Amino acid sequence: MHKLEQQLHHHGNKTTAQQALRYFKTGPGEYAEHDQFLGIRSGQVRQLIKPYLELSLAEVKQLLQSRYHEVRQAALMILVHQYQRTKFDHSKLFHFYCQQARHINNWDLVDISAPHVFGAYLQQINDASPCYDWAQAKNLWRRRIAVVGTYAFTQAHHYKPTLAVSQQLLTDHEDLIHKACGWMLREVGKREIKILQRFLDQHLAVMPRTMLRYAIEKFPEQQRLRYLQA
Repeated sequence: MHKLEQQLHHHGNKTTAQQALRYFKTGPGEYAEHDQFLGIRSGQVRQLIKPYLELSLAEVKQLLQSRYHEVRQAALMILVHQYQRTKFDHSKLFHFYCQQARHINNWDLVDISAPHVFGAYLQQINDASPCYDWAQAKNLWRRRIAVVGTYAFTQAHHYKPTLAVSQQLLTDHEDLIHKACGWMLREVGKREIKILQRFLDQHLAVMPRTMLRYAIEKFPEQQRLRYLQA
C-alpha cells in the first residue's frame, strides 16, 4: 500500500463513510453500487496530498486502482495539480487520464478532473472531437467526462462543444447526464445568454426537465417560469 493511501486510511471516519454511502447512491442497482469510502472530506484529502504532488504516474495509477473513493479522489487531485504546472507533459497526462478513465467512476471524481485535464488539453489543442466520441460511450462516466470536459472550452468563450455534446445527450436516460448538461449549458448562459436561449428554444420540446431546470437556474423568475411552463 502506498504511503499516501496509508495516511488516508489513518484519517478515515466510519460515521462519515456511512453518510457517503447514502449520499453517493451505493445501494443495489444504484450508480455507485460498488464504491467504498474511508470517510474523509474532500478538503482534508487536499491537505493530505500536499507532500505527494509530484508522484510518478506509476504511483498515481496505483492509487487510482484503489477500491476506496477517497484514494482515487486523491490521485485525481494530484493529476490536476500536475496538469496545471507547466513543467509536466500535458499530452502525457491527458493520455494517462484517458487510459485510466475506468477508475474515474463517480460524478464527483469526474467533476474535479474532467475540465482540468481532459477538457483543458482538448481546448489547448483546439480539438473537441473526443468529447463528441465519448458522449456516445455506453459507460455513464465517460459520457459525463465528455460533457463536463467541455467547460474548458466555455471558459475560453468557445461554446460549440458544450452545445453539441448537450444536443447529443438530449435523449440520454441518466439523470446524472441531464444534470451535467444543464450545468454546462448554464455556464454558457452566464457568458452569452442569447446563445443559451437559442439552444433552449430549439430543443425545448425534447429536453429532459432536469436538464432544463439546471440550465435556467440563474434566469429571472418570470423568464424561468415561462420556460418551465412551455
